Amino acid sequence: MRAGIFVRALLAIGLALLAPAFVDGATAAADPSLPARERALLMIANRPIIALSGPIAGYSARDRVQASAERIERVLDADRTAAVSMQPSEDGTQVLVGGRPAFLVTRADVDTQIGETTENVAREAGKRLERAIVEHAEQRTPRYMLIAAASIVGATLLALLLLRGVVMVGRFVGARLSDVSARRTQALHVQGVRLFDARHVDVIVRRSVQALSLLFGAFVVYGWLTFTLTRVPYTRPWGEQLEGRLVAIVLDVALSVVSAIPGIVIAFLVLVLARAVTQLTGAFFDRIAQGKMNVGGLDADTAAPTRRITTVIIWLFAIALAYPYLPGAQTDAFKGLSVLVGLMVSIGASGVVGQAASGLILMYTRTLRIGEYVRVADAEGTVAGIGLFTTRIRTGLGEEVLLPNTVVVQNATRNYSRVRPGNGCVLDTVVTIGYSTPWRQVHAMLLEAARRLPDIASDPAAFVRQTALSDFYVEYRLVAQTTAASAHQRADVLNRLHSTIQDVFNENAVQIMSPHYMTDPPEPQVVPPKRWNEGLAEATPPAEPPARS
Repeated sequence: MRAGIFVRALLAIGLALLAPAFVDGATAAADPSLPARERALLMIANRPIIALSGPIAGYSARDRVQASAERIERVLDADRTAAVSMQPSEDGTQVLVGGRPAFLVTRADVDTQIGETTENVAREAGKRLERAIVEHAEQRTPRYMLIAAASIVGATLLALLLLRGVVMVGRFVGARLSDVSARRTQALHVQGVRLFDARHVDVIVRRSVQALSLLFGAFVVYGWLTFTLTRVPYTRPWGEQLEGRLVAIVLDVALSVVSAIPGIVIAFLVLVLARAVTQLTGAFFDRIAQGKMNVGGLDADTAAPTRRITTVIIWLFAIALAYPYLPGAQTDAFKGLSVLVGLMVSIGASGVVGQAASGLILMYTRTLRIGEYVRVADAEGTVAGIGLFTTRIRTGLGEEVLLPNTVVVQNATRNYSRVRPGNGCVLDTVVTIGYSTPWRQVHAMLLEAARRLPDIASDPAAFVRQTALSDFYVEYRLVAQTTAASAHQRADVLNRLHSTIQDVFNENAVQIMSPHYMTDPPEPQVVPPKRWNEGLAEATPPAEPPARS
C-alpha cells in the first residue's frame, strides 16, 4: 500500500516537472524580433513536432496547427507507414507525409538570429515526425500493446520485490548497526563520563538507515516509472524526459566526484602530515613533562599547555592549507557559510576565549600547581586539576568545586603549600577571648594544643599572633605547619586541633567566648602585673615572664 502511494506521488511529481518542459518547447523557437506573433505547438502521438507561428495569410498559429494535424491524421489513417519527405517552395520548405503536404515551414517559424533556416528546421521536424508516425502505428497495434502491458506488469512485480528487499535489508542492517553502536557507545568514556546517550545514538542510526532505504526505494520507483512510461508510445516522451534527467544527474554526480578526487587526496595528505607532526611534537613535550629534558622556560608544569597550543596551531595551519582543495570550497555558498560560521564563533565564543586566556595565564605564571592547598574566593582545598577553561578544587568535606579560570585570575589566591618545602601545608585557626584573660596564657594554651597533635610539625614551630584588638575581645590566630598532603587529611587535622584547643581551655577554666559591652563593670577589667605569669592549672605550664633589660 505504501509503495503504491509512493509511486503515485512520484508520478505526479514527474508529470509536474515535465509539464514546463513541453511549454518551453512550444515557445523556445519564438523569434524575439517578432514579439507580437502567436506560437502554437504541433503534437503528433503526444510528441512535439514543431512550433508554428501566426497569423500568416489570415491563418492564426492555432489554425495552422489544427489543419496540419488533420492532414497528417488523414494520411496515417490510410497508410500507417507513410514516409516523410521535404520539398522547397517559394514561401519556405514544405514537409510531406506520404507525398501529401503536412505543414509549411516559413521564415516566420525560424529564428534567423541563431542561424536557423527553413530547411534545417524542417529537417529536424521531419525526424521527429518520423518517430511520431512509428509510435502512432504502435498505438494501433494490439500485439505491441499486449507485449508492452506484459512488460509493464513484469517490471511492476520486480519493482515491488526490490522495494520489499530494500525494506527487509534496511531493517536488518538497522538492527545490527543499532546493536553495534549501543555497545560502542557504552564503552566510549572520557574520564568516566559517557559521551553519548545510547538511546539517542540508536535513534540516529535507525533514522540514517531509513533515509538510505528511502533513497534506494526512490531510485527503484524512478527506474520503474521511466521504464513504464517508455513502454507506452503515448507516454514515451515523458519517460524519455525522466530518463534524460536521471542520466544527467548521474553524470553530473560522477563528474563532480571524479573532479573532486585530486583535491580530496591533497587535503588527506595534508591532514596525515599534520597528524604525524602532532605526534612528533607530542613525544617531545612528553619527555619534558616526565623531566627527561628541559628546554628554555618549559618544564613539567608548562609542557601540557604548550603541547595543546602547538597542536591547535598545527591543525589550524593544516586546515587552512587543505581548505581550498575541499569540494565546493570555491563556491559562493561555501564561502558565505564559512563567513557566517566564523562570525557566529567569534561573537559567541568571546567568553570562551577569555576563559582560555585565563587558563594559560594560570599555567604559565605557575600560580597554582596540582596537589597544592589553596583558597580562592570562598573555595578552599587541594587543586585537583587545571584545565584550559576551569580549575577543580577538592575540599576536605567530600566536595569538588569547579571554578572558571576568570574567577581564579580575578580573585586573590592564598597558597598554603609553598611556605614549607615538600608535602604538607599551613594550618591556621582563630579564637576570640575577652580582655580579662591574660594574653600570655592564651598563647601558651594554643601552643600546648598544637604540641599535643602529632600531625603538627615541630619544625618550623607553631606560633600565635594577635591579629586584632576588637572592642570587646582579642583575636588570636594559631599558625602551624601540618604534614597532611591532601584536603581530606587537612580537614581531619583541623578537626582534631579544634577539639584539642577546647580540651586545653576547659582544663584551664578559660571560656572560649567573645563578650560584648553592655554596661560599665563595678571594677576595671584589667590584668594586674602580678597575674601576668600565673598558671591556671598544672596541665598548662605558666607563661614565662619577659626578659628584663
